[in-house]
Amino acid sequence: MENSSRPLLKIQILTPLPAICQGVLAESMLGRAQAAGLVDLEVVDLRCWTHDRHRTVDDAPYGGGPGMVMKIAPIDAALQELRRPESKVIFMSPQGKRFDQAIARSLAKEQHLIFLCGHYEGVDQRVIDHLIDEEISLGDYVLTNGALAAAVVTDAVVRLVPGVLGDDQSALNDSFSEGLLDYPHYTRPENYKEWQVPPILLSGNHQAIADWRHQQAVEATSKKRPDLLDCSTSNT
Repeated sequence: MENSSRPLLKIQILTPLPAICQGVLAESMLGRAQAAGLVDLEVVDLRCWTHDRHRTVDDAPYGGGPGMVMKIAPIDAALQELRRPESKVIFMSPQGKRFDQAIARSLAKEQHLIFLCGHYEGVDQRVIDHLIDEEISLGDYVLTNGALAAAVVTDAVVRLVPGVLGDDQSALNDSFSEGLLDYPHYTRPENYKEWQVPPILLSGNHQAIADWRHQQAVEATSKKRPDLLDCSTSNT
């Protein structure tokens, strides 16, 4: 019932290399979410808004230097056609805000996301200054193209849309959802090469299991990502 009153989330990935994302969006959870009518995902070829026979989207940079820069005209034309009043245009860029679970939750509440994907040496700065709403980065490293990053963000966002996961509670237990890493998981068999499942998980005591899982999450976070605990403390 919750989904029926919620506007359908539409995500468009705007890129001159659409084949990079098409297979990803058709598989697994993303494919099932589309088949169930929970989201509308589309890879859009930026070259559709070019007018030369080579369908050129890049050119040499003013002032010289290595590499090529994506031109503003095709991007502007594409966004004029794709953008709606409720749209949010996000440029995938190593200079953007670092993506995290909180941003994923925020984006999952939007109605229309357009991910603009950079390639080559980047885009004409006027695109960033005048045509986008936000810049997002996966981290402090550089990818060959932004389509890879857009596919990752799309996956993280779509799984938070109500109804996409088999159990919506699953997303609440994900790493980072409560400022902690996820607790460890086990399944059959109970004993494998003398490696045992922790007895508490076989006890049937749900409160004791919940307490154990929380403690395990705290210990994992303290060991692997103590910075998350520092952030939690500083925000209290």
